[in-house]
Amino acid sequence: MLNGQKIAILVEDSFEDSELTVPLKSLKAAGARVIVVGTDSNKRYSSKSGKRIIVSDEAAGSMRAENIDAIIIPGGYAPDRMRMHQPMIDLIREAYIAGKVIAAVCHGPQLMISADIVRGHRLTSNPSIAIDLKNAGATWVDKPVVKDGNIITSRKPADLPVFNKAIIDAIKQKLMREEIL
Repeated sequence: MLNGQKIAILVEDSFEDSELTVPLKSLKAAGARVIVVGTDSNKRYSSKSGKRIIVSDEAAGSMRAENIDAIIIPGGYAPDRMRMHQPMIDLIREAYIAGKVIAAVCHGPQLMISADIVRGHRLTSNPSIAIDLKNAGATWVDKPVVKDGNIITSRKPADLPVFNKAIIDAIKQKLMREEIL
């Protein structure tokens, strides 16, 4: 279905378990090549619950937006940590400018705020960061999933099935547009 499309999923300590693992499994099952991208490569990151360890494949500083098709930002406390690393911010900004699919769930949009890409877009998130999104120039809505241009956002783990579907559909649509050209 996704024919080996290269999807980066970001990781940092205190990620929300299901918000990283469920999209990762869903995208792999759809045929995507998923790369776990951390602040460092081959580093172990612990989930918020402490029950899960994820090892990064690549460091954000070595990734280039032109070499990936989409980026997923899971929530938890990880996005607040990610935004302290300029290479993470730069990767998001470069991917946005290149028109890549950028998907974030829960607190994931915090990293998008730091990359200054939310202004003028409709987004959703965990309600606790709604004011941050509004202050950054976004329109916040309380829906399970919101797609605005190349940005897809979702609120919480219960929304992951529709979030994953929206990501897969967006990548498939992009593939179809490229085939037409």
